[in-house]
Amino acid sequence: MSTPIKTLDGGQVNLADADLDAFRAALRDGVVMPEQSGFMDKPIFNAMHQRRPALIVRCAGTADVVTAVKFARQHGLLVAVRGGGHSVAGHSSCDGGLVIDLTRMRGVDVDPDARIARVQGGALWADVDRETQAYGLVVPGGVVSETGVAGLTLGGGEGWVRRKYGLTIDSLLSARVVCADGSVRTASPTSEPDLFWALRGGGGNFGIVTSFEFRAHPLGPIVAFAGVFYPVADAERVLPRWRDYCVTTPDEVTSVAVAISFPADPPPSSTRSQPRVSRRRRRVCRRRRGRHAGDAAPSRLRHSTRGHLAADAVFGCADRLRRVLSDGEAPELLEGAASANAFRRRYRRHSGPGQSPALTAYARRDFPHGGAINRVESTETAYAERSAPWMSSIDGNWENPADNAANIVWVRESFKRITPYPNGVTYTSFTGQADETASALTAHAYGANMERLQRVKAQYDPDNFFRLNPNVIPASTIAT
Repeated sequence: MSTPIKTLDGGQVNLADADLDAFRAALRDGVVMPEQSGFMDKPIFNAMHQRRPALIVRCAGTADVVTAVKFARQHGLLVAVRGGGHSVAGHSSCDGGLVIDLTRMRGVDVDPDARIARVQGGALWADVDRETQAYGLVVPGGVVSETGVAGLTLGGGEGWVRRKYGLTIDSLLSARVVCADGSVRTASPTSEPDLFWALRGGGGNFGIVTSFEFRAHPLGPIVAFAGVFYPVADAERVLPRWRDYCVTTPDEVTSVAVAISFPADPPPSSTRSQPRVSRRRRRVCRRRRGRHAGDAAPSRLRHSTRGHLAADAVFGCADRLRRVLSDGEAPELLEGAASANAFRRRYRRHSGPGQSPALTAYARRDFPHGGAINRVESTETAYAERSAPWMSSIDGNWENPADNAANIVWVRESFKRITPYPNGVTYTSFTGQADETASALTAHAYGANMERLQRVKAQYDPDNFFRLNPNVIPASTIAT
């Protein structure tokens, strides 16, 4: 007997039972096969990518990751790596290949005196926040607590304290990495410095990070928090003031403006996204939300105080939805009222009679940068865009697969029309479509850093073994 599994070159190999048995015996928890219960026990985050691997290795530690990488290399297998599993692009799984799953590696250890947090590669930001907040500390993470630490960090890391403490990568001290040859290396400013540079924004191109060491910073556990909703009719009054406020606000305040559509009175799930769900049942509004990371909040932000953990839990993301995002860094924002009203007109046309069913949820998000983000040179890390004062994204989420094509087009056209000022730079964590090619993504994300990334890729992964990511092609491959 044998097990068919996809190879790196797009072909297929049949793994003999004896080889699989030996592989299982070398792992602490073994291999999970498709016919076993619990094989797909966690929902796919983005239902656009319903991929089914041939094997899943649920790793208990770095040794299991080494064993899995060496086995995959020996047989030339296609490999996907799963950390938190929050990939919009579906990179945390693959059809017919091998998934190296780190979701059981969620340990977090905090040294409060040194202000250092050591985090395993399968942890979520909720795990990190829980442990660091016990000491009134924070590691700059994301805006959603269910996001995986590894994916967010390797992409750069946009979060609630970015203006005060920078991106997640700006607090990264070192990383333990299983490289493509199965070797284990520690990347830091003094050990494997090129690898350390590339990991900070270069994605999963260079190896599997099994543990991170972060600098932690003072915060909380009580923070000032505001989550305020306005009718879209107030956009002309509210948004220009919000935009101007963000330009002058201290670094301790991080705010996000969101234009969002959602059911005002949600019908049962069996009827959502059906034509009979009319516009009357939906509200279009603009929301401001923000968090203060200092000792005393500005008076305009004193909407409420709550624990940092509770504030993060407000913004969750449901699984099983179909998702597409478009994003870009921007030197300036479109006038707020025009932006919101353009959104309202396009949304109503999209959801009107005879049109494709409306999105389950749609959002335009504007993220102010500035502060600590912009005080880092663009070549200091692989994350290249350090000058833009804003980042904007258009997010679409829906349930019905019949709506895929219409909603993808709508989201992308909305981004082009509503945000005409992006500088062409992409945040790789916010991408997720097959036709957004790897070369286009990396060219738009890394700019002048691309050449150095390709050289580092050639050094640590010359065969492009780690390729299910916003892929950097090794310099040696390009040369030939």
